Amino acid sequence: MSAAATTLPAAEERERAPLAPLSRLRLLTRNKLALTGAVAAAVLVLIAVFAPLIAPYDPARPDFAAALQEPGSAHWLGTDDLGRDQLSRVVYGVRASLQIGLLAVALAFAAGVPLGLIAGYYGRFADSVISRLTDTLLAFPFLVLAVGLATILGPSLLNATIAVGVSQIPAVIRITRAETLRLKHLDYVAAAVANGGGDGTVLFRHILPGALSALTVQATVGIPTAIIGEALLSFLGLGVQPPSPSLGVMLSSAQAYIAAAPWMAVFPGLAIIAATLAFNLLGDGLRDILDPQGDSR
Repeated sequence: MSAAATTLPAAEERERAPLAPLSRLRLLTRNKLALTGAVAAAVLVLIAVFAPLIAPYDPARPDFAAALQEPGSAHWLGTDDLGRDQLSRVVYGVRASLQIGLLAVALAFAAGVPLGLIAGYYGRFADSVISRLTDTLLAFPFLVLAVGLATILGPSLLNATIAVGVSQIPAVIRITRAETLRLKHLDYVAAAVANGGGDGTVLFRHILPGALSALTVQATVGIPTAIIGEALLSFLGLGVQPPSPSLGVMLSSAQAYIAAAPWMAVFPGLAIIAATLAFNLLGDGLRDILDPQGDSR
């Protein structure tokens, strides 16, 4: 093969070459919504990591003498029907939500990325089987599929994580497959094949790095989806089990006291909104920065 055949066209080289980290950081700081989402997401992660230091009380310890206290100096967000401090429970609830969100997305990527690479690169029978399986799972709405899987597996934090993660696998497969189909026809991939690169080398050294931008955006979008899924499962009694704190468990407990103690529902609800909004804003900003040509595809 001639040198011209293995040389990338200038336009394609520019498309393939990633932006320098400083350039990406500048783009992020110019996008106010994305910057807001990044800061909010970072704050939530810090709250989750340092929850034992931030929470003023044991989130599971009842204090019946302080039951249903309004927000005040002793309990900034009030107490629940068992006298447990709402601030402490919200802090640990955020920790549980992010734990499930991150682990569920990691599980979805661990299973979905290899399947998407195989379907997009090999095509034919492999693509047909994987695509039909993906279409079957996509026929069920995300929350319906998560609830069904959690019901089968049984209520627990681990099973809720598995249910939410499996429910996100079809979306990861579709994005990875689409990126693989786009990238495998580019000249630099053809050059790698012509130079004797094996399938593993081509997939993981040439195609997968090119798909990381789209997959990074999908991860930031998948985390808030997983947070909502965890809240729903815990609300239905299929996720985190009492007395362990969870935003969904707190909302479920607040149903009977919505008129007498509205703070029991307001603060965990606001925490869910803040977490989902932060990661959604971050995901939108990363889409503009990492995949600026996404709208044209």
